[in-house]
Amino acid sequence: VAATLRAEYLTGGPKVEEFEHAFAKATGAPHAVACNSGTAALHLAALSLDLSPDQAAVVPAMTFLATANVVRMTGAEVTFADVDADTGLMTEATFTAAADRYDGGKQLTAAFPVHLNGQVGDMGRLAQAAAPRGITLVEDACHALGVPDVASSSSAAVCFSTHPVKAIATGEGGVVTTRESQRAHRMRRLRSHGMSRDSGSFVNRNLAFDNGTANSWYYEMQEIGWNYRIPDLLCALGISQLTKLNQFAARRREIAMLYDRLLAPLAPNVRPAPHDTSRHGWHLYVILIDFNSIRITRAHLMKALREKGIGTQVHYIPLHHQPYYRARYGDLLLPGADRYYSRCLSIPIFPAMTNDDVHRVVQELSTLVMH
Repeated sequence: VAATLRAEYLTGGPKVEEFEHAFAKATGAPHAVACNSGTAALHLAALSLDLSPDQAAVVPAMTFLATANVVRMTGAEVTFADVDADTGLMTEATFTAAADRYDGGKQLTAAFPVHLNGQVGDMGRLAQAAAPRGITLVEDACHALGVPDVASSSSAAVCFSTHPVKAIATGEGGVVTTRESQRAHRMRRLRSHGMSRDSGSFVNRNLAFDNGTANSWYYEMQEIGWNYRIPDLLCALGISQLTKLNQFAARRREIAMLYDRLLAPLAPNVRPAPHDTSRHGWHLYVILIDFNSIRITRAHLMKALREKGIGTQVHYIPLHHQPYYRARYGDLLLPGADRYYSRCLSIPIFPAMTNDDVHRVVQELSTLVMH
């Protein structure tokens, strides 16, 4: 980072491509396109599908706002899928139900499965269900960086975030991986206003060339794009962080396994959200709490833990309850998402935590729920 500060480029320079190559190698993807946020990554992927106002996409109700918002940013409509009540993941069954239920009059052409909390969904079964319907998959893997080969799937694109709370940090940032070189090329163009300096694609040849040689200053915009570029300075940080990714991921797994063991005595009223330990990035460690049985509200429990210096959070408010989407699509009955939301609580997990920290979180939680 310090060397980049002293170098010629703070943005638009060689560190961006270097970071993309390192990210592709780390994730097992042929191509990686870096941008300035996970939301931008999702939007670039949606744009690369040519989503338009006469189309629609399936999005699970249990995810952050961005997953659905990027669909709307293309003008396409959203149809929400329910999720498994214990994992929060869209399943083959809930995806199929959402696709079958959709009657909005638009062509259903895409779906955005989310690897919630870091747990990778069953992409094989989702792909089998999507293919006969002509639905293209884009994976929201913003929680799943660090899972081996998570980006080597047959989906059109896999999207990641490098926000400070994620597996690695670039301050702010995101990356889209894809197996298709043309899709990667287009997303790179779209992240910079749709601007191209590729002389082979120039249309206005009388402006572009002088005696057969491309003018050095010339560029063209053949489709509109956005300013989603990421600076070299942040990519330099990302390159450094990628060298620690395996170390970070291993420590997150250790913490999760310790939580699994320490929380066992609190079952059934408090238990970890079910997880596959082999395909999990452990961005979040989520517990499911029967608040009626412990006779404490979630707000009271979170406040009491905060007073002990322990931060918690709720991920997420189901999207079908957001005022914008309720106004657009009406009230939806998605019992899996509602049940997951009613019980979920994210407790601390980050690589710098010590085992003593984990013990203290569980001890304070036990005191409150077993009063």
